Amino acid sequence: MENWIELSELEYKEVWDRIYDEFNFEPSISNFPSFEVPNPFITYDISPYLNWSGDSGTYDEIYNDLEDKSLLVFQELTQKNEYMYAVDWQHPGYWINPRLEFPKSEFDEWTVPVFPNGDYYFFIHKNFEWGFLGHPWEKTITIFGKELIKAFETHQPRMFQKILRQG
Repeated sequence: MENWIELSELEYKEVWDRIYDEFNFEPSISNFPSFEVPNPFITYDISPYLNWSGDSGTYDEIYNDLEDKSLLVFQELTQKNEYMYAVDWQHPGYWINPRLEFPKSEFDEWTVPVFPNGDYYFFIHKNFEWGFLGHPWEKTITIFGKELIKAFETHQPRMFQKILRQG
């Protein structure tokens, strides 16, 4: 089985139409938040990591911790052969299976990074039951859905220290 299967044009349009409609998504570099997710949700401030001034080793540890724990949570919340969405605003989107290999790019990141360092990166359950939404300009990661929140409470990334808002 493959991982990082590019969405067809129809799938891409359907997932983004749903994001725009259900999350009232209005991309912006200055008006925040740019989306409204269903309750319950938690929005974490990740600004210290987007403006990192510490040593690179510590940053790498914190970044890898976010990747590792996100993958673990996605694995816990999906079935063995289940795929979910990994989408990057205005770029190709993908079907991913958290249990399959997660090869990294030349920048040592997933094909769609889990850390929003330049664009909106969203990881969403195939039925939109939960999601992980990265916002690079607000410098936040929002998680929604009771199961996802509970799983991240169990496997909390070091990056998830400061809550900006919740509902």
